[in-house]
Amino acid sequence: MTTIMPKSELARRALEWIDDQRLSGKDNTNALVQEALIRFNLGPKDEMFLNAFFKDTSKKQEKSPE
Repeated sequence: MTTIMPKSELARRALEWIDDQRLSGKDNTNALVQEALIRFNLGPKDEMFLNAFFKDTSKKQEKSPE
């Protein structure tokens, strides 16, 4: 039986999946976002959100001293 989830839940799961992939060493965020769109059946608004989220995240990591 298939469970229907609201779009926001699918976007949340895609976000977690992309983050896990990046932590495991895959660094091509654009390719991961494209794969997540297909894997989680997301639309254009979700794509814009994911791209903006990871763009902002990478900028914050560049600014923070290690």
